[in-house]
Amino acid sequence: MGSAFEVIAEPNRRAILSFLVSSEHSVGEIERQLGMAQPTVSKHLRVLREAGFIESTVDAQRRLYRLKLKPLQEVDAWLAPFRRFWSAHVDALERHLDRMDQATPTKKKTRRKTK
Repeated sequence: MGSAFEVIAEPNRRAILSFLVSSEHSVGEIERQLGMAQPTVSKHLRVLREAGFIESTVDAQRRLYRLKLKPLQEVDAWLAPFRRFWSAHVDALERHLDRMDQATPTKKKTRRKTK
């Protein structure tokens, strides 16, 4: 498989990565949590492992999968300029909305007359 982006472009692989964020899990746990068939999970785990996104360890008779940070850090580094771009724009929007709030007179509550 090519780039990290090709690997994470597939929705099932992203779901597996998201599930593995919390802790390591077995194939069976991934199957149950994500509602995927075992062959499908195994196929995606193989792709993720070969791309370096996950690693596995053997625990008795089951294999546990967990995330590896390096490929995700590479994706994060690539996204950093975009985050800065959007952050600056969101900050500008927030300042604009604050100015609009300050310029808009607040409505005074009127009391109803009771009989």
